[in-house]
Amino acid sequence: MSLLSIPASYPHISSTGNPSINVGDRSSFVKELQKGLAEKGYNSSSNIDGIFGSKTLEAVQSYQMSNDISNPRGNFYGTAGPVTLGSLGLHPGKEQAAAPATEVKGATDSRTSSNTEGIIAEAKQQRGTPYVWGGTTPSGFDCSGLIQYAFEKNGEDLPRTVAEMWDHGETVSSPERGDLVFFETRTGPSHAGIYLGNNEFVHSGASTGVTVTSMDNPYWSERYLGAKEM
Repeated sequence: MSLLSIPASYPHISSTGNPSINVGDRSSFVKELQKGLAEKGYNSSSNIDGIFGSKTLEAVQSYQMSNDISNPRGNFYGTAGPVTLGSLGLHPGKEQAAAPATEVKGATDSRTSSNTEGIIAEAKQQRGTPYVWGGTTPSGFDCSGLIQYAFEKNGEDLPRTVAEMWDHGETVSSPERGDLVFFETRTGPSHAGIYLGNNEFVHSGASTGVTVTSMDNPYWSERYLGAKEM
């Protein structure tokens, strides 16, 4: 699967016509889900942006646990499926669910071209550095540590964890050089790298250390969540 073949997210329709919403989805209906959770006291009013990130995941899971809909042992824990949506009074039809998501990215990039190239150069310079859980220095990086290091070296401060970076960034429909690309290796956004262009990204992988990888790599393409401009 190539990066360009990954569609904008919207509620997924099963053969029975029932919708489900998952981490990485973004649409006006995700915003309705967030509003419904906020009205029930499970989501912050500041987290109503139409993007199913880690905060929305936590809200869905908490709501499911409190209402005996699902739990950590359940197959659909964290997925806003028919039961979860129905209990919130949300019943989208196929036409509403299939409406394409709107573009979220602003019209003007805040980062200069020279800054972007500096971030990329710094990250690529660390190729061969081993992966170290919690690592934030050239002696060893985890994935978010590498990103934070490269941005900091170019005068930009980022949150420490992948989930925080996901919440901090501005969603883009397709990445440009210097944007972050996110993947779900565990529940929710749990791995990230810096997009280089030409369908490649630089990241610190647990089995590879800092390396450049194709977005078409089967392991990563199947786990791709989306891209964010920082």
